[in-house]
Amino acid sequence: MSLYTASIPAYLQHLNATLTLLDKAIAHCAAKKWDQSVLLNERIFPDMFPLVRQFQYVADHAWNSAARLNGDEPAPPPREETSLEQLKDRISKAIAVVQAVSAAKVDANAEKEITFPVGPKKATMRGADYMLHFATPNFYFHLTTAYNIMRARGIEVGKWDFLGAVPSLKVS
Repeated sequence: MSLYTASIPAYLQHLNATLTLLDKAIAHCAAKKWDQSVLLNERIFPDMFPLVRQFQYVADHAWNSAARLNGDEPAPPPREETSLEQLKDRISKAIAVVQAVSAAKVDANAEKEITFPVGPKKATMRGADYMLHFATPNFYFHLTTAYNIMRARGIEVGKWDFLGAVPSLKVS
């Protein structure tokens, strides 16, 4: 299996599922007359990032890793979202970036050294290791954390909302 096949379709599946999660959060806030800013600042534990940052990182890990493995310098927008609708826009922009990468380029960069920021420091990893052992696990960590914050606040989302459209799945 190629690096592209192991990563890019899964990003797209879950980024699209994230749009559904955000739609459900928007509907919940409207139905309950909740201020979105309160929900966006919810967190599992005080030393963890709030919901807004979890969704920003979902977009950014997919965006950045797809761009880097495509041979491009990633340029996600600043993290300034203050509404669920703005987060949907960020996720949609990430989808566009991920959709635009070339399978041939991603696979060709599997052995290339990828350098990326880790806080104030720089890290370097082989492309395949970066995608499979750093970027993708971070993507799922933040998506799972966002999902858990939403569930803990009573937003009606379930496993199928998290999974989204699963390729080739046939349920009978």
